[in-house]
Amino acid sequence: MVEPTENNLLCDLLGIRHPIIGGAMYPCSNPELVAAVSAAGGIGVLQPVSLVYVFGLDLREGIRRIRSLTDRPIGMNVLTERSSDRYLERMQQWLDIALEEGIRFFVSSLGNPRWIVERVVPAGGLVFHDVTERRWADKAVAAGVHGLIAVNGRAGGHAGDRTPSALLEELGDIDLPIVCAGGIGDRRAYREALGLGYVGVQIGTRLIATTECSESDEYKRAIIEADEDDIVLTHRITGVPVSVIRTPRVAREGTEAGPFERWLLTHPRIKHRMRLLYSARSFIRLKRASRRGVVSHRDYLQAGKSVAGIRSVEPVAQIVRDWTAPEPTSI
Repeated sequence: MVEPTENNLLCDLLGIRHPIIGGAMYPCSNPELVAAVSAAGGIGVLQPVSLVYVFGLDLREGIRRIRSLTDRPIGMNVLTERSSDRYLERMQQWLDIALEEGIRFFVSSLGNPRWIVERVVPAGGLVFHDVTERRWADKAVAAGVHGLIAVNGRAGGHAGDRTPSALLEELGDIDLPIVCAGGIGDRRAYREALGLGYVGVQIGTRLIATTECSESDEYKRAIIEADEDDIVLTHRITGVPVSVIRTPRVAREGTEAGPFERWLLTHPRIKHRMRLLYSARSFIRLKRASRRGVVSHRDYLQAGKSVAGIRSVEPVAQIVRDWTAPEPTSI
């Protein structure tokens, strides 16, 4: 078993103590949560759409708020999907602001990350790209990314369909650092991922059930009470599979989009805009319901199969300490 140490490759690249990336989540990545991951020795990754449209902060203001809570490195998520010229322009502006504010680590997802790499590299930054299979990894490598985040079938949100070991084997001959994303909810899963050969892990679901996350107690309880068999894939949010907890609403409405929805969400000319629209609609509804404390009964709660290892709400620092503490030695 590989021991997590401060000399780990991911730690050396990012200037962090522990090989743990706090995944960017919409709508769950509040500034305090992002800062807590970095302060604990990992690296928190902010989600700009969450920061601006959920928490009502100007991006620069939001970055500075996170900076006021920790002086450790932070990252930012950049969505590459070209749903519209206006959307792309806004994402490019946000990236430029992040660079101006000193962020040098970026996690890209969806689409071709070449334009991100071209902006980040001259500033001395690094880009890691989310991939679920080899063909997307090859395109990301061709675009010049510095690392891959391998999103497996145990992840929350937009999950892949490979096991952690199968996905690593599929990507294993690529000469880039590869991070495991999906199914990391406790110390055992963390250490297993490092033991497989991943340079680090990206966590999401585990961070929702923390004291620093601003999501509702009901959402956190739903994660704690769920087992991995309660995680299902739904097409009703964005038209592509999203991992959620099987709540009464999900059970009642099913997980497949209707015929007209499927047509809108898969049409070659409009699918990107429709997926963005459906995502925004679903998550705005989720945030409103969250504030009313009724989310587990009414809306889609994104979570991965790591719920199997999550049994309490804890501070981020405590989680990181527990996961990274050396194994006790026998006398």
